[in-house]
Amino acid sequence: MLIHNKKSILLLSILSVLLVACNDDNDHTTSKPPVPVEAKPLELNILHINDHHSHLDEESIKFKANVGTGEEEFSVASGGFARVAGLMNQLATEKKNVLKIHAGDATTGDLYYNLTDGKADADAMNTICFDTFTPGNHEFDATDAGLKKFIDFLDQGSCKEKTKVLTANVTFGASSPLYKTNRIQKSQVFEKDGVKFAIIGLTIAKKTKNSSQPNADTIFADEIETAQKEINQYKAQGIKNIILQTHVGYDLDLQLAKSLTDVDVIIGGDSHTLLGPDSLKKYNMTPEGAYPTQVKNKDGNLVCVAQAWQYSYIVGDLNVKFDKNGNVESCSGTPHVLIGDNFKRTSKDAPIVTEPEKQAILTQFKTDQAPFKVVTPLQTTFNVLKPYQDQKKGFAEKIVGQATNNLCARRVPGILRDTARSTLGDICNKDAHVNEHGGDIQQIIAEAFLQQGKTYFGADISFQNGGGVREDVALGNVSVGKIYSVLPFKNTLLRLDMTGAEVKATLEDAIDGVVTQNNTGSYPYTGGLRWNVDFTRDKGQRLSQIQVRNASNQYENLDLNKTYKIITIDFLANGGDYYTTLKSITGERRTDVGLDYAEAFLTYVQGLSGQDGQKKLNKLPTSEYSTQYFIDKSKN
Repeated sequence: MLIHNKKSILLLSILSVLLVACNDDNDHTTSKPPVPVEAKPLELNILHINDHHSHLDEESIKFKANVGTGEEEFSVASGGFARVAGLMNQLATEKKNVLKIHAGDATTGDLYYNLTDGKADADAMNTICFDTFTPGNHEFDATDAGLKKFIDFLDQGSCKEKTKVLTANVTFGASSPLYKTNRIQKSQVFEKDGVKFAIIGLTIAKKTKNSSQPNADTIFADEIETAQKEINQYKAQGIKNIILQTHVGYDLDLQLAKSLTDVDVIIGGDSHTLLGPDSLKKYNMTPEGAYPTQVKNKDGNLVCVAQAWQYSYIVGDLNVKFDKNGNVESCSGTPHVLIGDNFKRTSKDAPIVTEPEKQAILTQFKTDQAPFKVVTPLQTTFNVLKPYQDQKKGFAEKIVGQATNNLCARRVPGILRDTARSTLGDICNKDAHVNEHGGDIQQIIAEAFLQQGKTYFGADISFQNGGGVREDVALGNVSVGKIYSVLPFKNTLLRLDMTGAEVKATLEDAIDGVVTQNNTGSYPYTGGLRWNVDFTRDKGQRLSQIQVRNASNQYENLDLNKTYKIITIDFLANGGDYYTTLKSITGERRTDVGLDYAEAFLTYVQGLSGQDGQKKLNKLPTSEYSTQYFIDKSKN
């Protein structure tokens, strides 16, 4: 019998013990005796990050402040994994009952990953010694073997205890190197102040299966059903304090909170969601909710939901107080935005920032209640990363071109979806042209693939998914390293011979992934093809005025009966990100071009025109943007 009222004092029964003992080999309860019921309050301090995506170096941010001479623009160093380590390790010594959590997507997104397969990330993480880590979808980008390699790197560190790797809804198939290894557990019981509590891991299911490259026989179960099953098993043992550690996105975190019984805290990742005070808007940041977000679970009890944005920019610092029955009495905390103290004026030939001016800036942050935190980077992390930095610098520092504008990244046009991801802030997040037509850099990369396809086999059309392009390109120099940061995955280009009807079906597939699955990364960008789209219509009817660019650079209607030569990445050609029609193009209609996709973009940039050897990377004309007209609708 399952009891859904946490406030009832649970009695263990022989039946519950037998039920628990019948779980599979990977279950957290196998061969473990029942634990006694605690009836004590508990306070936890949870320090957490997510989605650092191999962004290990510090960056910089710009903001405006008045230090007594009128409003000016300043810059300061921000983020960097050494600052993450510095603050986490400091807070761990100052606070009681600390948990250090990483909610997934440690890898993929910077040359550190391309050059080391995640070893640089693992070595940096081992200067913190996280208690738990939940694999994100990008931990599966290089199949299950890539995840296994990353975990092996983590295990080679000097931490006293290995980081617990937790995901309850993933079952590794027989082809996986993680099959029956038990290195990855569904969940884990911890104890603080004599009170046992459980942390349950969840990895986003559909997105990982469709947007990464796990082994074909690795199964991803429904997140809500899996979470409730795990919670119920812990309830049967008398463990009442339940934390979900998820990589499923903020929207699904909120759905989990409201749909489940007995869940108390959710520490999340995946959606790169900035949570924090509205005062951050003054500094070109757009929070999507409060930190922490407080909602009620199915029992009507408080649930605290937290996420820590992206790219080593923030350390989440969450305090949770439970009563003796395991219910949350209160939760509060700070999303510390990590910065240095090297403030500079951005205007040319401006005077240096004096110490009183620096204090005036810090006072403004405090007055605005903006959670900027000056953090001294941890030297140990710097030392660990130094050889990797040297390796990266040698490869990445070569300048190959110049962006003549800020080239904004955006997955989906409009103002309703994924509008806070840009690393350039509201410069791109609120750009009118981006809202109307989508990402500038996504469109350029689609054009780059098309041009490479023309060189190889006379391609007519290219396909690129919006989520496969990971960063904006800021005005100014473009380096080799930036090229590989924008396109960090290990994809290659393929040729597909497709009818116009199959091209249209592919676009409808991709757009349906956005509309019905809320998978913003699947939104299509193409070279040589443009259309109007209306999300309010049914699948098959969302696209109109689909036009293809001919050899004379004129647009004509897509011929549903004509065969077109398509160039795209292997990930999409294999049906990833809901591009299911592409998967059906097989046999003689599919040819491996044998070209790395980031290399194709690099070649495109190197082939651009310019003066004095400087290749100019310009925005494309609006007439060449895939999305000519866009109508959105509210998310489901």
